[in-house]
Amino acid sequence: MFLASIPSPDQGVWRIGPLSIRAYAICILIGIVVAIWWGERRWAARGGEKGTVLDVAVFAVPFGLIGGRLYHVATDYHLYFGEGRNPLDVFAIWNGGLGIWGAIALGGVGAWIACRRRGIPLPMMADALAPGIILAQAIGRLGNWFNQELYGGPTDLPWGLELYQRIDPATGLEDQINGIAVDHTPIAVVHPTFLYELVWNVGVVLLLVWADRRFRLGHGRVFALYVAGYTLGRFWIELMRTDQATMIFGQRINVFTSALVFLGAVAYLILARRGREDPALARGTTPDRDGSTGATGGDSGGPGFAGGTAGTDAGTGTARDDDRPGGSGPGESGSGGTGSGDSGDRAAVSVAPSADVNSSSGGSGSAGGSDGGGGDGGGGGGGD
Repeated sequence: MFLASIPSPDQGVWRIGPLSIRAYAICILIGIVVAIWWGERRWAARGGEKGTVLDVAVFAVPFGLIGGRLYHVATDYHLYFGEGRNPLDVFAIWNGGLGIWGAIALGGVGAWIACRRRGIPLPMMADALAPGIILAQAIGRLGNWFNQELYGGPTDLPWGLELYQRIDPATGLEDQINGIAVDHTPIAVVHPTFLYELVWNVGVVLLLVWADRRFRLGHGRVFALYVAGYTLGRFWIELMRTDQATMIFGQRINVFTSALVFLGAVAYLILARRGREDPALARGTTPDRDGSTGATGGDSGGPGFAGGTAGTDAGTGTARDDDRPGGSGPGESGSGGTGSGDSGDRAAVSVAPSADVNSSSGGSGSAGGSDGGGGDGGGGGGGD
């Protein structure tokens, strides 16, 4: 009898007639919704328009789900191919099995397509989404608890996870994912490595929010910090897991993947540009806009840069790259007058586009200061 341990749910699937309600799928969906909601708020704080993140998600989420499944099948092919296996189970995504590396890679392709259509920088969007993505991964890990998967070796620690024998009532056969617990007598008490990853991911969320506000990270560095933080935790968690996996040189394949991706993320953090992008870039360009608005300023007689309007005579302004001191540079062309800049915690200054925006000759435009900070507080994983 175990004095203290974490019980597993009796089941992870509830059937209502022909309909199967799966806890794993619910956790993934909740994570996606949370990531989009928080991403919208962070994108707006960076100067973007509401609804942009949802537009990006329309491409990124399906691409990410496909990529996550492909990675899982490629690295755990023994579950689907070979004697006694059914290759059609590759498409049974509701049974669990999503690899985060494939989800990020192919999801990034989908996000790039959407960002290109909107005329906004992908790194800027990635920075806004990063905390929400890893929070969604943490929520998704709860689905592994319902599926009785992603665990480590035996333990007598008070937070050990009880595993129960589950029987599928439709077939009478043992089935840990689709079955129901026979009783509450544990067949094993193991390390809940899915829970370790959940807690680690929440810690990375807090790190990202703090670092983004403290250092005003931009140009993809928030996303790189997310990748570095996640892979660091995934490395040691993979070493604890005992569930079946593809092995290379005696180690789980995701140990090597985590190490390589971690090194790449750290290199990006070191080499990427400092500071944060101009908020005007977040407005992007869409088919119903012309070159007189958005990040590129206006033609003669059009609106000025970043919300302000500019004079018609040639002049000079002060170039400014977010919160770094700027030098002098030519202003943009536009109609005479003045306009208010973006809201922020600094006084509005006369600016010309920095390295992020191509400037043209003309008067000086008026733009605001910061984009309002790094975030609003507090992003799907599962399967691998």
